[in-house]
Amino acid sequence: MRTRRERFDAIALSVVAGVDRRWQDRLGLLEYAVEDAPAVPDDWADGGVPLSALVRGTGSTPSRLVLFRRPIEHRCEGRDDLEALVLTLVVEHLADLLGIEPGEVDARYDPED
Repeated sequence: MRTRRERFDAIALSVVAGVDRRWQDRLGLLEYAVEDAPAVPDDWADGGVPLSALVRGTGSTPSRLVLFRRPIEHRCEGRDDLEALVLTLVVEHLADLLGIEPGEVDARYDPED
């Protein structure tokens, strides 16, 4: 039996592998990571917990796209919801990096998910 973390990692890897394979040549240095939860300062005033983060690289330092597992899982009712939300987050960040519309990154992108 897989743990929740292992199931999430498998879903994230599947989504990332499919999208990254298509755009690898244009993305340059990019790392993907999964963390349980973001480090949110005590005085956080935004009101929401981030689901993901993109830290742009500089020079030889790669960009880094981080998915926060627990906040994502908290918003999903099942595997299909989880896959759709992970896809949405990854596609939106990659579109930002590439300077194109999310629908161009992956045809499965649905902003309603």
